[in-house]
Amino acid sequence: MSGQRSLPQSREALLKSYHKRLKDDTKAMVDNFTEILKLSKIDDDPQISRTNQIEQDNYEMQVRAANMVRAGESLMKLVSDLKQFLILNDFVSINEAILQNTRLFKHMQNECDSKLMTLRDDIASDLFEMEEEYYSSVYK
Repeated sequence: MSGQRSLPQSREALLKSYHKRLKDDTKAMVDNFTEILKLSKIDDDPQISRTNQIEQDNYEMQVRAANMVRAGESLMKLVSDLKQFLILNDFVSINEAILQNTRLFKHMQNECDSKLMTLRDDIASDLFEMEEEYYSSVYK
């Protein structure tokens, strides 16, 4: 909880809205599913004709199923929003990744520099030997 206290006001409000969306959507799914289960009970109360009751129950089930689908899609959108929030606002891991890449590239640079220095020394040595051979053969 103390981690949330250090967050700026806009982030804290955003996280609260995510939490509210989560609660609302899950409650909507549970409520609609419960109502669908209640509709599956056979009612022996003949207030309206059996055919009309079946049609009405069918229509209500379709509406409640559509509400459940909408709540599920909203939850998937919430997961996507949370992932995006985490990716964009996780500065600690971003900075760690940058530092790790910097260390890796510095190490690679040092390796390349040492290989180039070795190559330079070898070429200078070979060039010196060639120059000695050339100048010694010219004056003979």
